[in-house]
Amino acid sequence: MQSATSAYISTGGNRHPSAADWDHQSNILAFGAGQNIAIARPLDIAHNGVQATLSAHKDKVNAVKFLPSNDRVERTLLCGGADCSLSVWLLNSTTLKAKLLRFLKAHDGAINAISVSKFNGVFATASADATVKIWCYDLQNDDCSKLLHAITLAPRYIPLALVLGEFKEEQSYDSLFLVVGGTRNVIQVYAFSDLRTKASAKLQASLSGHDGWIRSLALTRAEQQEHDDLLLASASQDKYVRLWRLSKGNLSRLSTMGPSEQIGAPVESSLTSKVQTVEASGVKYSVTFEALLLGHEDWVYGAAWSPGQGHLQLLTASADSSLTIWEPDPDSGIWINHIHLGEISGQKGSTSATGSTGGFWNGLWSSDGGTVFTLGKTGSWRIWQYDREQSYWVQFVGLSGHVESVTDICWERQGQYLLSTSSDQTTRLHGRWERGATSSWHELSRPQIHGYDLNCVACVRADQFVSGADEKPLRVFNEPRAIANILKSLSRISLSPHDIDALPNTASIPVLGLSNKAVANVEEDGPLDADAPADDLKEEATVSAISSTLDHPKPPLEDDLARKTLWPEHEKLYGHGYEISSVTASNDHSVIATACKSSSIDHAVIRLFDCNDWHEIKPALSSHSLTVTRLQFSPDDQMLLSVGRDRQWAVFERVEQGGTAYKLRASNPRGHSRMILDAAWVPSTQLRMFLTAGRDKSVKFWVSEGESFVCKATISRDLPVTAVAVNVDASDTFSLAIGEENGQLSLHAGTLSPLMVKDSTIVAAEHCPSRSVTRLAWRPRTRDGQAELAVASQDTSVRILIF
Repeated sequence: MQSATSAYISTGGNRHPSAADWDHQSNILAFGAGQNIAIARPLDIAHNGVQATLSAHKDKVNAVKFLPSNDRVERTLLCGGADCSLSVWLLNSTTLKAKLLRFLKAHDGAINAISVSKFNGVFATASADATVKIWCYDLQNDDCSKLLHAITLAPRYIPLALVLGEFKEEQSYDSLFLVVGGTRNVIQVYAFSDLRTKASAKLQASLSGHDGWIRSLALTRAEQQEHDDLLLASASQDKYVRLWRLSKGNLSRLSTMGPSEQIGAPVESSLTSKVQTVEASGVKYSVTFEALLLGHEDWVYGAAWSPGQGHLQLLTASADSSLTIWEPDPDSGIWINHIHLGEISGQKGSTSATGSTGGFWNGLWSSDGGTVFTLGKTGSWRIWQYDREQSYWVQFVGLSGHVESVTDICWERQGQYLLSTSSDQTTRLHGRWERGATSSWHELSRPQIHGYDLNCVACVRADQFVSGADEKPLRVFNEPRAIANILKSLSRISLSPHDIDALPNTASIPVLGLSNKAVANVEEDGPLDADAPADDLKEEATVSAISSTLDHPKPPLEDDLARKTLWPEHEKLYGHGYEISSVTASNDHSVIATACKSSSIDHAVIRLFDCNDWHEIKPALSSHSLTVTRLQFSPDDQMLLSVGRDRQWAVFERVEQGGTAYKLRASNPRGHSRMILDAAWVPSTQLRMFLTAGRDKSVKFWVSEGESFVCKATISRDLPVTAVAVNVDASDTFSLAIGEENGQLSLHAGTLSPLMVKDSTIVAAEHCPSRSVTRLAWRPRTRDGQAELAVASQDTSVRILIF
C-alpha cells in the first residue's frame, strides 16, 4: 500500500496579532491555524498554499516567531498557545519537515506574544498570567530553552505585545531592554543586566499617551545611523499609532517639537515632551515622543517596520480593514500616509457577504520590503506585491481556509470540485487551478455565508447543492453564471447543463439577511426593480457591475470570495423541528434525505424531499430514537442507510422501482455498543454491503442476507472511530479509510470475495489532523492512477491526500 502525500491543505489563520511571522531568510510564512502551526510559501510560483502543519498544542496558537540565525536551512520556530505551553521547533526550510525540540508549560496563562533578540537566541514570552519571561535558546543544551528571568507586571495587567532591544550591536546578550504593552494605556520599558550570570530587571520608563490597550510594538534603527537612534512604534485600540525615539546618551535639553509631532493630536496633553532614560551595562538611551500617526478609523492591531534597505517605512493593520504604509516626508520629516491598501469605505458592509472583512489582524513584510501580508477576519491571507514598472501595489493570490471546525465535506458527483461546511458559518468550494502542466488546489468560491453554524452539505447535481445548519430549514443553492465561468476558465470543467447566459449572474445577501438573493446582470437584463429598497438597489447594482471581474486567469482573491462568489438560494426545505444534523442526495438526483438533532422518537425521523418540486415525500421514515448522525443512499439508490446516537442502524428500501418513496427494510437496535458516528455503503456490484463506525472503537462490515444484514467482519481501533470512507477498484479490491477521535488516519486494503482485510497502514502523523476527523470522502475519479482522499477535521483543516 502506497504512503500518503499531501496535495492540498486548507486552513484559516488564527485571529491574533502575534499569531504569524515571516522568515526573512527562507521566505516561509508560519502562522497559527487552530491548535496547529501552518507552514506555507505564499510567494512560490507553484501556488501550493499551506504545505505542512505542525501539531503539539492542545489549544489555539496565539504567538509564532522565527528565531534569527545564520543557518539558512535549519530554522528555529517558537510558538506559544492558549494552553499556556511553549513549543520549540527545528524546521528544515527545504523539505518543510520539522522536529519538535521542546514542549513545556511556560506560563500559568495563555501566551499572547513572543519577541526575539537579534543575537544569541534570547527571546521573551508574554502571558495572560501577567508575567513576562526571558529565555535563552541553546541547541547544544538538551533543554533547548533555558529560563533566564521572570517579571511579574505591576500594577497587574495582561501583556499583549512586547519587543526586545539590544544596548549594543554585538554578539552578546549580557544586557537588553524590553518594551511591554497590554491592557493598560501605559507602555513599560525594562532594562536587564547580567543575563549570563545573575539576571536582574528594573522598570526604568513608563510611556504614556495612548487612550486604549496596546496591541502591537515594533522597533527599528532610525535612518540617522551616526546617532545610533532607535524608533519604537506602538499601535493601540485608541485608533492611533505613536512613534518614540530612543536616542543614545543624555539629552542636555529637549529640542523643539518638530512638525511631525503636531499632526492631528486629539488633545494637547497627549503630546508629552517628557524625557525618560533606559540604562544598563554603561549604555544609556533617552526616550522621547516622536510622532502621532492618525488615519485609521478603528483599533490598530499591528505595526511592523520594513526590513528593506533605504528609507523608513512602517506598516500598520487596523480593524477598519485597511493596511497603511507610513513614511517620513524627505523635506519636512512629517510622517505621512504614503500607501493605503485594503477596503475603501464605499465597499464596506455589515457582514462579510457584503464586503466587510471585519478588519485586519496583523501586517508582515517580505525580506525585500516589496510584499506585504495581512490576515483578515475570515482567516484568509491577503498579499500585495509592489510592481516597480507600474509603481503600483498589486494583490497576489493568497491563502484561505475555515477558522472553525469543519463539519462536513462532499465531492461533486464526478469529483470535479469539493464542498466543505464549517462552524465558521461558511460553505466553500475547492477546485483545481489548471495551467498547462501545472495545477494546484484553491478555494474558487464561497457559495454560502450564513448566520448559523453549518453542519452538513450534499451535492444534488453538478450545479446544485443543499446544506443544513443550526436552524430548522435546509437551503438549496444553484450555480450562478460567474462561478460557471470561473470553473470553466480555471478548472477546465463545464458544470451547468443549462445555457450559461440563462443563469443568474451572481448572488448577494441583504444586510442582516440569511438568504442569498439572485442578482441579474444590470446591463443585459435592464434596470433594477424601482420598487426595491434603496440599499438593495445599490447593493444589487454594485454586485452585478463588478461580477465580471471574476472572469480572470487566477483564482478569486479574498475580496472576491467574500463578496462576489455567493450562489443564489433556490429553495428552502421545511419540516424539521430542530437543528439539521445530516443530509444526503440520491445518485439519480431525485431525492434528498434529511435528519435533525433529536432526543425523542418524534423528531428523530428522516424526511425525504422530491428534487423535482421540492415537496416533502410523506410519511417521514421512523426508526431512531436519538439524533441521526449519518445518512447515505446505496450506489443504485434502492436503499437508504441511517445510523444514529441510539447505537442503531436502519436500512430503508424503495417502495417501487424509479419511485421516490421508501419503507423500512431492516434495523439493528444494537449495531454497536456505543453511539454510531458514521457509515458508508461499499460501491460493489457483487454484493450489497455497508460499514458502520462507532464510539466503541470499531468498524463493522454488514452484508445483506435475506431481508436483513449480518456483521461479517470487524476492525478494532485504539480510539473511537469518527469517520469512514470506502472505495472499490475494478478488481473488487477495497480501500477503507478510517479516521479517529485524535485525528489519526489509517488505510486498510482487502478483498470483498472472500471478505478479508489484507493490509493495514497508519498514515504518518505529519499528514493527519490534530483533532477529531469529522468526515472522509474518496474522490469519485482517480488522477493519473492515484487515489485521492478528502479529510475534514475539527482542527479547522480540509486536506486532500494522495495514495
